[in-house]
Amino acid sequence: MPKPEEVENIIIRYLSTIPEGNRSVEVAFYGGNFTGLPLVEQERFLAVASKFIAEELVQGIRISTRPDYITPAALDLLKRHGVSTIELGAQSLHDDVLAASGRGHTAADVVKASREILQHGFTLGLQMMTGLPGDTPEKSMDTARKIAALGAVETRIYPALVIRGTELEELFFQQKYKPQTLDDAVQLCARLKVFFDTAGITVLRMGLHPGEGLITGSDLAAGPFHPAFGELVKTKIWLDAFRDFTFEQNKGKPRIFVSPKEINAAIGHKGSNKKWLLEKLGAMEIKPDSKLTNTEMYVDYC
Repeated sequence: MPKPEEVENIIIRYLSTIPEGNRSVEVAFYGGNFTGLPLVEQERFLAVASKFIAEELVQGIRISTRPDYITPAALDLLKRHGVSTIELGAQSLHDDVLAASGRGHTAADVVKASREILQHGFTLGLQMMTGLPGDTPEKSMDTARKIAALGAVETRIYPALVIRGTELEELFFQQKYKPQTLDDAVQLCARLKVFFDTAGITVLRMGLHPGEGLITGSDLAAGPFHPAFGELVKTKIWLDAFRDFTFEQNKGKPRIFVSPKEINAAIGHKGSNKKWLLEKLGAMEIKPDSKLTNTEMYVDYC
């Protein structure tokens, strides 16, 4: 983690790239167990970030941490310094999966921490992983339902990857662990995304950030990595929607209207959905309608 003064310089550089009238910025402390740091060190980092809140240059602070490192003292400190959102790496809400994965916390820890976070007035995010040791699609869907029941309004979905130099890599080479295929991970995450959308829970990200080590394979031993994983999931969701839709025959060229935010996903990764539609319908168009959201659509014919 950078030093507090380095954090300040990072924030200043980032703010300089954004027009002053168009700033909606949060400072995020990610990639580790923030509340696992000594309280004094937490306060040093938070003091830097909260200064920008006082100057109305950023709107809030969010952190990610482990559910078993949530304490009243930590929450009081975070509240005093303007933290608005806490994301917990829940990963699963099944104890057998957590134990087999060596997570070091239980489902009960997630439940307790989530309640305390909400009681302190924070926004709650719960991150989950699919394809962990002992996991199944049914358990992942159950974890999603429990995430919704706990009051989370945000989530991230990460298919488990076998990273070199980890215990999971040892299990993989001992043939004691089999990661998801890319197709399996995309299909399951599509189901999860539809569930969370319906429940009003924002999916902030699907799949790990495509760092150089993952792209080149130097950090990746196995698992369902794709640099555009989230795009593949959204493509799958729209393909399922098109397959379920009843297109009328002999009424002219179909014009399919979707949300402007969804038009790229509707067209599909590398145009795959559009190619499928052209094969099925012949000439067609996909057009935006700002009144639509998620996978809502309608069709007219011309």
